Amino acid sequence: MYPYLPITSEDRRRMLQAVGVEAIEELFVDIPSVMRCKGRLNLPGPLSEMEMARHMKALAGKNKNLDDNPCFLGAGAYDHYVPSIINHILLRQEFYTAYTPYQPEVSQGTLQAFFEYQTMICELTGMEVSNASVYDGASALAEAVAMACQATRRGEVLLSRAVHPEARQVVKTYSHFSSVNVKELGYQNGLTGAGEAEELINNQTSAIVVQNPNFFGALEELAKFAELAHRHKALLIVSADPIALGLLKPPGESGADIVVGEGQPLGNPLSFGGPYFGFMATTEKLMRRLPGRIVGQTADSEGNRGFILTLQAREQHIRREKATSNICSNQALCALAAAVYLTVLGKKGLRQVAELCLQKAHYTYRSLLETGKFASTFTAPFFKEFAVTGQEDAAVVNARLMENKIIGGYPLARDYPELKNALLIAVTENRTRDEIDRLVKYSVAT
Repeated sequence: MYPYLPITSEDRRRMLQAVGVEAIEELFVDIPSVMRCKGRLNLPGPLSEMEMARHMKALAGKNKNLDDNPCFLGAGAYDHYVPSIINHILLRQEFYTAYTPYQPEVSQGTLQAFFEYQTMICELTGMEVSNASVYDGASALAEAVAMACQATRRGEVLLSRAVHPEARQVVKTYSHFSSVNVKELGYQNGLTGAGEAEELINNQTSAIVVQNPNFFGALEELAKFAELAHRHKALLIVSADPIALGLLKPPGESGADIVVGEGQPLGNPLSFGGPYFGFMATTEKLMRRLPGRIVGQTADSEGNRGFILTLQAREQHIRREKATSNICSNQALCALAAAVYLTVLGKKGLRQVAELCLQKAHYTYRSLLETGKFASTFTAPFFKEFAVTGQEDAAVVNARLMENKIIGGYPLARDYPELKNALLIAVTENRTRDEIDRLVKYSVAT
């Protein structure tokens, strides 16, 4: 391990002498000899730093990277452009930790950064209070359901099948151990069934849960679900795409009570699936039930502006089933990336990114339909993601695309068996016209 553990033979001798033994093996006398490894492990020998760098690069080269393979795969994780300034900020020693430094005496810079993050999340979602992030979008949704059940003192939730399948699984896992009854709402033409929601809602329903844009990329009518939920004294929970919020009306203005979402699109790379972070915001009425950490602004004894964790005692998270939530930390570094991203882009920049996604997605959609080999799976309005149904198996189409160095869409039949041959295509601002035209060309058998 030299030079990483620079312990000399003399250092070892002195340490062994201090504990009263002559050899390292004597430290393991309590372990039966038959269970001890004899000789060297069957592993390659050590490498120099230069050799190791070359070896790791060769291993990484076996992966299909996004530099050489344009990505049209979304389904919850998206290939948005990450400005270079983000890494320059994240890699500063003041910030480079995944942990939340919460002691106000020594963490004013970090706490202020999260206060600004919370402020921007509130502006995006149209809500009044945000926490400093939770683990990911799925856990944020499950925590929102738990919040709703605690706030309404009811034990049932209506969950749309148009919500991300993996997020629904997490909600069901949480709900199983808290005895919450989850009823799923079907979809028609890619949109959550409002009529079915009207039939199923009752005086035990704590919340209606929808996603916007939903898993199919379609845009839900949030105000309709908000009116229905509130008429029955239930809450509306919305899982939102933060990039779409640069263009769409904030969910809070449509009546949402809790807004959550996957924060990865905000300045975080795909990274083969993580780490990501979940954003979570709510109304002032519900703020004391918000899980995780919340940074507030205050003043010190001399009147200077300062920042502290507020609204909850850290110890409440260890009260197990009596706790508001067992989440007592956040995804500090990933959330900081989002704060830098939103600061750098600003309102106009975020809107421009959203508009590019919208325009490029619709160009791709029209181009695929014009081939005559694909049909619309749904006709509902969409943002940057849409479903088309082909004449071939989705796996065959994706294999052909991969042969031509293109990462294709998500086969919807994995989670929705009724959607045979349907592909969910995501198009971000990163995609060029040439890349889109190549996708269309190789999506069709020649």
